[in-house]
Amino acid sequence: MAKITGWRRVASAIWRAPENPQIFGAFDCDAGPLSTFIEAARAAGHHVTPTHLVGRAVAHALFEVPDLNTRIAAGRAVPRRSIDIFFITTVEGDRDLSGVKIASADRKSAVELARELAERARGLKAGRDPGFAGTKRTGNALPGPVLRQVLRFSSWWTGTLDRDLPALGLERSPFGSAMVTSVGMFGIPTGFAPLASFFKVPLMVLAGEIADKPVAIEGRVEVRPMIPITATIDHRVVDGWHLSQVLRHFRAYLADPAAFEPEAPPRPAAGRAL
Repeated sequence: MAKITGWRRVASAIWRAPENPQIFGAFDCDAGPLSTFIEAARAAGHHVTPTHLVGRAVAHALFEVPDLNTRIAAGRAVPRRSIDIFFITTVEGDRDLSGVKIASADRKSAVELARELAERARGLKAGRDPGFAGTKRTGNALPGPVLRQVLRFSSWWTGTLDRDLPALGLERSPFGSAMVTSVGMFGIPTGFAPLASFFKVPLMVLAGEIADKPVAIEGRVEVRPMIPITATIDHRVVDGWHLSQVLRHFRAYLADPAAFEPEAPPRPAAGRAL
């Protein structure tokens, strides 16, 4: 048996044995079909973004692979009541982060999802969301050790037990079935988002910045707009088979969003009766 020396000895003194179940994945997706759909939606008066379509793709994949739309409770995978996607958004003049959970995202079109997300995000930024305001005040007021315990309890109550917690302005499963965020809007090429234990979700998907890249298409090199997609995944819920199935449906949506979406209706003009 060889003695551990050098950096390995230092490393073994610094870190404990790994226990984190997170796994990571990344791929570049052709953003051409996304751009085509977005242009058509905006021409009809709807502000749809790549992040909205990535969220819809996640919801579609979870609908097709329901084994992932679960939460772990008492060592068992419990099916969730609906497919809800939590979108991370900015508040406080884009200097802080919050988020919006879109319920039943698999049953809403990209246009409906974008409209609901925009309206609720505006409410957060304007301070019109009483639940968020109360939660933020509580978080800012509590000392660090107390806040840590409150977070652990609220995560167990709302995430593991799937119950509302009105005292803190939290609803059951506040982070939904999966989380979606974007760094592309900040001009950041790509990155990975942390999957914190109190989220109680098995999947976090991050969209990077769309950029032109050379890609091989039918044996020739072409320059295409590509969007980097990364994912942080809880290996307790997801294995290789699940990943292959989810990725297949996720990529199918992004390859042709229009095939999964109803035609975007024109937005009513101001003052026009609905």
